[in-house]
Amino acid sequence: MSRNQPGDNPLREQIASKLDELPPAERRVAEYLRDHAHEIIFATSGEIGAATGTSDATVIRTAKALGYSGLPGLKREAGRQAIGGTRPSARLRSRIDKAGPEAGSLMDHVFAEATERLLETRRLITEDDFVAALDLLMGAREIVSFGLGPSEMCAHYLTLRLRRLGRQARLINSTGFRLADDLLGLQKSDVMVLYVPGRLFNDVYVLLDHAQAVGAQVLLFSDALLPVLADRVTLTLTAVHSGSGYTGEGLSSLLLTDCLVLGLATRDRDRATSTSELLNSLRTALTEPRGRTTRRTRK
Repeated sequence: MSRNQPGDNPLREQIASKLDELPPAERRVAEYLRDHAHEIIFATSGEIGAATGTSDATVIRTAKALGYSGLPGLKREAGRQAIGGTRPSARLRSRIDKAGPEAGSLMDHVFAEATERLLETRRLITEDDFVAALDLLMGAREIVSFGLGPSEMCAHYLTLRLRRLGRQARLINSTGFRLADDLLGLQKSDVMVLYVPGRLFNDVYVLLDHAQAVGAQVLLFSDALLPVLADRVTLTLTAVHSGSGYTGEGLSSLLLTDCLVLGLATRDRDRATSTSELLNSLRTALTEPRGRTTRRTRK
């Protein structure tokens, strides 16, 4: 189901269209979600279940019955509506107030959202998708990673890990005219990996246009932008984004990156181990003391 439907309140409209079809417990949850759209952004399935006198399993079933992939997807819809109506500072205050001043409460909220995001990401990634992504990367002459802002960390991390496996890899983290320079070396046999979770910049369109022009394949890590960009790329991997902002933008993408790196190492053990030995040898050489040279002075 597309999340780009017309209307000022897509979540409320979706609940209204499905409400009569739900059994009593799920209807109670749906009504709570409708009436507390802002609060649910920061709530766990267990908290919503407690507030409605149901269970966390009922909450998750309700989200799916409403047409979402799960509770994280529903919360992202609620979050998009909240973003349109509140200032960033107000949203930050809401996160702080909801988490509470106690250290245990803060940690519980962050860990609960992280767990929710990662489990939902795992559920959405099929084995076929994962194998296809490995095949794509294994066949690449060079793997070019791109990310901006917090997503740059994911792109940099992938590049670092790939080089340590002995793979040809480079990072693109530039914008504007510098981006044009970085794109010059892209070839048909390359694979471009894009980390674009939720904000779409013109640079991304330029990247995709150029990749198509040279025949390079593209692997996209995203969430909200998958419906927008899926037909422009070779393969997509869903990395569930944060609806509340408690956890970092790249959490799901980083974990998926670790999965791919391990998969590549498993497929080419000899290259991975020989590169690891070379890396260790170079590190050892860098830590060895050398004879100190002294400058000869004139008499």
